[in-house]
Amino acid sequence: MPRNHAATDYVFALKDSLIGAQMLFVAFGALVLVPLLTGLDPNVALFTAGAGTLIFQMVTRGKVPVFLASSFAFIAPIIYGVQTWGIPATLSGLAAAGVLYIVLSFIIRWGGTGILHKILPPVVTGPVIMVIGLILAPVAVNMALGKTGDGAAWLVPEKSALIVAGIALVTTIASSLLGRGWLKLIPILIGITAGYAAAFGLDLTGVSAAIQAGFEPGSLKNWTGPQLISFKAVAEAPWFAVPNFVMPEWHWEAVLFIVPVAIAPAIEHFGDVLAISGITGKNYVDNPGIKNTMLGDGLATSLASFLGGPPNTTYSEVSGAVALTKVFNPGIMTWAAITAIVLAFVGKLGALLQTIPVPVMGGIMILLFGAIMVVGMNTLVRAGDDLMAPRNLALVAIIVIFGVGGMSLPLGSEARLGGIGLAGITGVILNLVLPRSK
Repeated sequence: MPRNHAATDYVFALKDSLIGAQMLFVAFGALVLVPLLTGLDPNVALFTAGAGTLIFQMVTRGKVPVFLASSFAFIAPIIYGVQTWGIPATLSGLAAAGVLYIVLSFIIRWGGTGILHKILPPVVTGPVIMVIGLILAPVAVNMALGKTGDGAAWLVPEKSALIVAGIALVTTIASSLLGRGWLKLIPILIGITAGYAAAFGLDLTGVSAAIQAGFEPGSLKNWTGPQLISFKAVAEAPWFAVPNFVMPEWHWEAVLFIVPVAIAPAIEHFGDVLAISGITGKNYVDNPGIKNTMLGDGLATSLASFLGGPPNTTYSEVSGAVALTKVFNPGIMTWAAITAIVLAFVGKLGALLQTIPVPVMGGIMILLFGAIMVVGMNTLVRAGDDLMAPRNLALVAIIVIFGVGGMSLPLGSEARLGGIGLAGITGVILNLVLPRSK
């Protein structure tokens, strides 16, 4: 009896699409958190994550099962850039960061992977990563207290904010420690859900108290009491909507401020490729090669920035899901990317994501930004360098103090170079010029 190849292919395609949707589900919480924190459009982030993953697959000839999405490393410079120069100017800096990835990929083609470690050793990248987490600490605390990120205004009553932020934080920690299987891979998504539910419960409690105080249920639409969540924008949003794409506008100061931030994610990219190689048992460092994976990441980041999305990076959560499911087919990530692109055109989804209360994100951020700092510390620890050696002490000390202290240098009449950008550039230069101990 002849086999029905068309039916078999359809079944396999359906299975792959469902697994791909699961991979997106794993990345979803972290993916949308970055635009929500930085003021970018989450629907655009979904689109650029999907499109960036497809570009990465084309560059690497569909050999590496990874998913690219919003990078946490750029949260601090995006927040500062949007507040200082606006979104279009900030996007020019992010696009230039993608170009730096591309330049690094050609440097690797010329000098091999060893040259990357020579230019960017752990004693440089570790402190830079630490600075990213430390700079963001006040933003996390302010939002957990119910304030704006800069602490200039109250958005939510402090008592309610602390309850919601605490529930989101504790749930995220519990999920990462006690979760099993898929639950362990989505602690951010679980934490956001728990915090959102707590905020919704507090809103219902407030409405109930208003009714008990004599407020007529029929006129609650006019109630002006404390409210953490409003679904008005969700009701008004269309089901289908083109994402709010934004084109970058060239701004030298934004470029010089943001480009050095790409130093840390570049090294992390190398580690992510090694990790997925260990999971699948294939050597992706040699085939398709770091030179191609870095190129794909750079092109994906530049594309995202040209459309108004955050820079892309390989997601370790998705790599963990690959290890859990033992599905090593890179084609799965194609379906994850397609699913992300489709969801980007669901207008109500973006509106719903915008209703997440500030304290929910603040609670998640306390753990997240602390984790970024710990990653930097761990980079130094694993390198095994003596940090009290005069050369290493000078490098780490200057990078951290320049970055956290807010050191800045004038670049003409108006432009200045400071923050993470100055810290990263200073670290690279000092590493190249300071004499090494014998």
